[in-house]
Amino acid sequence: MKKNLLTVLILALLIVNIALNAVMMISMMGTNKKTAELVTNIATVMNLELTSPEEGEKTISMADTQMFSIPSMTIPLKPAQEGEHTAYIMFEAAFSMDKTDDEFVDLSAMEDQVTIIKGIITDVVNVHTLAECRENLDALKQEILEAVQDAYGDYIYKVSLSEVKFG
Repeated sequence: MKKNLLTVLILALLIVNIALNAVMMISMMGTNKKTAELVTNIATVMNLELTSPEEGEKTISMADTQMFSIPSMTIPLKPAQEGEHTAYIMFEAAFSMDKTDDEFVDLSAMEDQVTIIKGIITDVVNVHTLAECRENLDALKQEILEAVQDAYGDYIYKVSLSEVKFG
């Protein structure tokens, strides 16, 4: 009888052990799912890509690149608060263009468009505050590039801002 009682006790402990393992696994699955979502959200916020740089980027040699410069521009910025004095940003812009692209327009045709390009740049920049421009100049360059690409085409692949001054 003692052996049967001991066997029943061992069986009961096994069932309790299986039940507790199941509860533990279910709780760990929920935590694991939340952790995976958190990592995904952080990667999205940081704009990380899970692909290697060679897959998406095409490299353009300097021999196939033509530069187009915009002379110094002074653009008023949006005041951070109402009643605040108007701040300005001053810079020179240079665009890198791919000469091998089918949409490429000769530099002489672009020189006739300087006023239009300055207008596009001004429209992009003057909606930002002084603090936004100082903190994230790379994002400002990306916005300028996208606006110019929308107007002229993807053969313009990079924008550089030099002699940036705030006032």
